[in-house]
Amino acid sequence: MKVALLPNLTREDALNATQRLIDTLERIDAPFFLALEEKESFPAAHARFAPRGELFELCDVIIAIGGDGTIIHAAKQAVRFGKPVLGVNAGRLAFMAGLEGHETGLIENLFNGCYTVDKRMLLQAEVFSGDRRMGSYLCINDAVFGRAGQMKLVELTVECGGKRINNYSGDGIIIATPTGSTAYSLSAGGPVIDPGIEGILLTPVCTHALFARPLLFSADCVLTVTPAPGGNVTLYCDADDGTPIPDPGKVVVSKAAQTADFIRIKTDRFFDILNSKLMRGSDTQKRD
Repeated sequence: MKVALLPNLTREDALNATQRLIDTLERIDAPFFLALEEKESFPAAHARFAPRGELFELCDVIIAIGGDGTIIHAAKQAVRFGKPVLGVNAGRLAFMAGLEGHETGLIENLFNGCYTVDKRMLLQAEVFSGDRRMGSYLCINDAVFGRAGQMKLVELTVECGGKRINNYSGDGIIIATPTGSTAYSLSAGGPVIDPGIEGILLTPVCTHALFARPLLFSADCVLTVTPAPGGNVTLYCDADDGTPIPDPGKVVVSKAAQTADFIRIKTDRFFDILNSKLMRGSDTQKRD
């Protein structure tokens, strides 16, 4: 098994966590890759160095070291190549991490076959101008509909299977996977959904209404989001750079055919991880 290490060295603990991984991999004589630009940071590593864009083809497993953003970005790229991802936390919370930064010695279990693969549902968001598809995007966490640079209400109509669900006026809406239910949607008052359950969660953001509540749809539901004319609305997939929605235009959100595959070495249950991470985040905020 060949692995590729993708560290986000802007994270304070990423350098040390990556070096501990390298030490373990070299001790067990496991082949591994690093991007060419990491050679200066790890000059003594017995790695094969290759352009970052080629790593996904060369390896069997991606190990992303950083926070949730790093892990999600690596996972979205890995989906295109059908490769699983192991996240190592070098950030603060990192719900998607399979190992904490001090647990890198457990990487031996990967080569001993002592792991499982957690297949997470993805969303596909397709942007249309009239009947013409302008782009298609995969989302691990969420597709967020929000304003583009102006402090004014966003007005959106949401349909499921061609039937109107609601009109929303506010800061926008979040359409999330169960994985994304612990991200922006949670901060906006949405529920936590066990990622073993497939479904599509719609969470309004600061709606100008008395009774706007999150809604959970079945995974086979196809949602269509249509901004009001002149709305100047932007689509954000997993907090990546925004995509302006054409005027007139719409976005069709559905369950993607692919899954994001995350390696789990430990046997922690989802709600154990959730409680541990949220309590840690609360403690960190108190110290700050």
